[in-house]
Amino acid sequence: MDLNACTRVWRRGKLEEENFPAARISEYLAEPDTVVWLDLCHPDDGGLDLISEEFGLDPLAVEDALSHHERPKLDRYDGHLFFNAYAVHLSEESGELATHEISAFITDRALVTVRGDEEFDLDALRRQWDSSSDLAEHGVAYLLHGLIDLIVDGHFAAVQALDGAIDDLEERLFGDEVPTRETQHRSFRLRKSLTLLRRVVLPMREVVNTLLRRDLHVVPEPMTPYFQDVYDHVLRATEWTESLRDVVTSLQETRIALQGNHLNQVMKKLTGWAAVIAVPTAVTGFYGQNVPFPGYDEQWGFVVSLAILIVTAVALYTIFKKRDWL
Repeated sequence: MDLNACTRVWRRGKLEEENFPAARISEYLAEPDTVVWLDLCHPDDGGLDLISEEFGLDPLAVEDALSHHERPKLDRYDGHLFFNAYAVHLSEESGELATHEISAFITDRALVTVRGDEEFDLDALRRQWDSSSDLAEHGVAYLLHGLIDLIVDGHFAAVQALDGAIDDLEERLFGDEVPTRETQHRSFRLRKSLTLLRRVVLPMREVVNTLLRRDLHVVPEPMTPYFQDVYDHVLRATEWTESLRDVVTSLQETRIALQGNHLNQVMKKLTGWAAVIAVPTAVTGFYGQNVPFPGYDEQWGFVVSLAILIVTAVALYTIFKKRDWL
């Protein structure tokens, strides 16, 4: 195999070598007590065909690894498992959620990860493994736990960041007399990000729960508590995501209600001022008739009409103001 890939090999629970040529994987797998990790970033068909021959991978699993936008899942094939998930990152500035698809082939002595892009943090994955190197004796289960734990921690961090962004949006929503266009745009982006996050977080509960099944023989007994801890994190992230969905829905309804209340206030003020102006208009229109009336062609008649205009306008303004119509 001539592939540009990241590699590591453990022997009897100890890291022996890393970043060696992928062509040497066969040599290590031929030796006892070794576990191999191989990472491929956006491989082509030919590269995965070589891997498929080396590890005996099912063509359907290989096709899923090459496809994009597969749902998070864990499929069982003869001789290996196929795992698909998404690492996520929320931009606090824009409120947009970025997803990075990662697939993995799980065999008895090897973990082959396939990334859709270069955004997934491999250094963080290495640090995750190095921080729990005492578990390396458990082989592929140790590697798989580090990978899933890193992905789930990213989900949890994104949910937490979304929660903070939604709290900030709530303060802005109630702080503004009228929701601004920027507030409305941010609300839309956060709702879109939350919907996308739900699509990648919710299926992980089924994935991790399936891994804990004893008939798969993937997770040895000593590693069960660690996978159970990951499962608890998945449940918390799922429940938190569902609660945020209700909060966002309530905020949307509140925003619409605030806009309606503001429109009512505007219409009430306009109606009040229209009434204030309507009475003087009626009086001047009445006195503008070309017929004699009391005080016609007299100065006191003009004074009386002017007094009526002022008194009625002030009276209407006082009444409407007292009723908070103005």
